[in-house]
Amino acid sequence: MDISLDLKTLAAAYERGLRPTELVAAIYDRIAARGEDNVWIALAPKEQALARAAALEASGRSAQQPLWGIPFAVKDNIDVAGLSTTAACPDFLYMPDRSATVVEKLLAAGALLIGKTNLDQFATGLVGVRSPYGVARNPFNADYIPGGSSSGSAVSVGAGLVSFSLGTDTAGSGRVPAGFNNIVGLKPSVGLLSASGMLPACRALDCISIFALTVNDASAVLKAAAGYDASDAYSRSAPAGWHAMPSVMPGHFRFGVPQDSQLRFFGNAAAEELFRSAVGRMTALGGEKVEIDYAPFAEAAGLLYTPAGTAERTAALGDFLNSHADALHPVTRRIIEAGKQATGVDVHRHYYRVRELQQTSSATWNDIDVLLLPTSGTIYTVAELEADPVQLNSNLGYYTNFVNYFDLAALAVPNGFQPDGLPAGITLVGPHFSEPLLATIGDAYHRQGGLQLGATRHAQPATAAASGNASYPSVTIAVFGAHMSGLPLNYQLRDLGGRRLAECRTSPDYRLYVIAGALPRPGMVRTRQGGTAILGELWQVPTAGFGAFVAGIPAPLGIGDVTLEDGRVVKGFVCEASATADAPDITSLGGWRAWLETRQQSALAVSR
Repeated sequence: MDISLDLKTLAAAYERGLRPTELVAAIYDRIAARGEDNVWIALAPKEQALARAAALEASGRSAQQPLWGIPFAVKDNIDVAGLSTTAACPDFLYMPDRSATVVEKLLAAGALLIGKTNLDQFATGLVGVRSPYGVARNPFNADYIPGGSSSGSAVSVGAGLVSFSLGTDTAGSGRVPAGFNNIVGLKPSVGLLSASGMLPACRALDCISIFALTVNDASAVLKAAAGYDASDAYSRSAPAGWHAMPSVMPGHFRFGVPQDSQLRFFGNAAAEELFRSAVGRMTALGGEKVEIDYAPFAEAAGLLYTPAGTAERTAALGDFLNSHADALHPVTRRIIEAGKQATGVDVHRHYYRVRELQQTSSATWNDIDVLLLPTSGTIYTVAELEADPVQLNSNLGYYTNFVNYFDLAALAVPNGFQPDGLPAGITLVGPHFSEPLLATIGDAYHRQGGLQLGATRHAQPATAAASGNASYPSVTIAVFGAHMSGLPLNYQLRDLGGRRLAECRTSPDYRLYVIAGALPRPGMVRTRQGGTAILGELWQVPTAGFGAFVAGIPAPLGIGDVTLEDGRVVKGFVCEASATADAPDITSLGGWRAWLETRQQSALAVSR
C-alpha cells in the first residue's frame, strides 16, 4: 500500500473506505521491509495495534477523535503504558504504570501507537549516534547522521512509517533531526504540552516536541495534545483564544536574520547557499528582512554544555549516575559527569548570565515578528561524529541551544536539498505562544518549496483557502493620540509588551476633535461626509493584556472597529459622537501630531 501518511491524505482515504486495520498491517510491512534500521527500541505488538485499530473501526469516526486512525511513534524517554522506557540505556529500563499525559491525550483523540523510538542516550546530544541500540538510519544516506536526540522519532516520520511522532527538545532535539529528514519539527513553548511522564534532561528547559510531514499536521497534533496539567510543575495555560490556531498568512511581516559576520556554516557552502535562498523566498512571501545582532543568542547557545549548564542533566539522573556510570554511553557519561564540577554558586551565576542575555535579546522582538535561522549550519557523517563527538555536536547547536533558555517557540521546516541529495532546513523562532504565527508563515514557506514529504515520493496535499486572524494571540490596535510613539501614554502599550508595527491612515471618512482635559485627547468619529484620512500608528499587543488595557480607557473614548485606507478593519480608538458637539474640530490637520505641532508653534509665538 503506497499511500502518503499525511493527515489530509489519510482522512480522504478513510472516506473512500480504507480501514485502520488495513493501514496498520501495511505499516508493519513497511517497518519489516526496512530491516535493521535501528529506528525502534520497542514496537507495539502487531496484534495489539491491530486490535486497537479494530476498536476504532467498530466505534466509527467522531469529532471527539480528530486523530482517528492516525499512526504515531513516541521517543523512548516518554512513558507508554505496556512498553518499557529505557532512554536508550538498557540498565535504566522500567515499565511505567501509565502513559505520559500527552500520550493519553493522543490515544483519546484516536491516534494509533506503533512503538517507541531510538534516541541519543538520556536525550543528550543533537546527533543520533549515542545509543547502544545503534544509529537510526538516515533515509537519505546511511553514512550521515539522522540528527538527535530524537533520531528514531524523526526517521520514523521521514521514512514514511508513521504520520507523526513525539520527540523532546532541550537544546534542539526537536528541530535538528527534522532538518536532516526533510520533515517539520515543532518545538512548542515550554509548558504548552505536559511533561508529566517524560524523563527529564534539563527539567526547567525540556519540552515534548512534534515531528510531522506538514505544518498543518504538526498543528493538528499540538491542538489535540496541548492543555494545562497540574501534575507538571512547568505546565502553563495558553492565552485565551490560542486554540483557534488561525491560518491566514500575514500580508506583511518582518523576519530577523543574523548579521553576515555572525552566520556559521562550518565550511558547508551548499548549506550557506540554501539559507541565502531562503531569505529571498521569505521576502517573496511578504517578509521584510531585518538584520539583528545574534551575539546574545549565540552566547547563550554556548553556555548550555558548560559544567554549570550540564549540572541540571546531572541532577536529573540522580543516584543512577553514581551507581551505574558504566552503563552510560562514553560520550554521554563524559557530558553528564561534567555537571559534578559545578558548584551551586556556579549554577546561579550561570542562570544569572542567561537571564541577562535573555533581557538583552528581548529588544530584538520590538523590530521583528519571527527570527529566521538555518536549522543547522551543516550535517556530518557518522564517522566524523565519532572522531570529534563534542565539538561537532556543539556546532549543530549554534542556532538551537538558546531557544528554551529564552522561553521561545520554534518551527523547523524543510528548505531544499544540497547537490549531494541531503536535505537542509530553516527554523522560524518566535516569542512563547507564537505557534500560530510560526505555523502560518512556515506552512506558506513549505508549500512554496514544492518538496517531497520526508524521504517519500509523495507531494504535499493541497489545502483549502485559509481563514482566520494570523496575528493571534496578539491584537493589532490603531492609536491616534497620546498612545503613539514618544507621546505621554505610549508607556501603557510598552508595559503590556506591545510593539509598534507601522504608521497607518484611516479611510478618508473620519473627523478628528480635541477632547478637553488635563491631558487633551483626540476624539475620532466616522462620518458620512466631510471626513479625511487620519494619521496614526498600528501597535501589536498580547491578547492576554488587551482586556486590562481597554478597561482603563476613560469615556468618551473607547475601542471599536477602525477602517484603514487599505481596507483592513482593526481595533482602534474611537469616540462617542456626543462628546464632540462643542469640541474643536482639527480634521483638516490630518492627525494628532500635526495638532501638537500647531499648538507648540502658537505657544512659541505668544511667548515672543
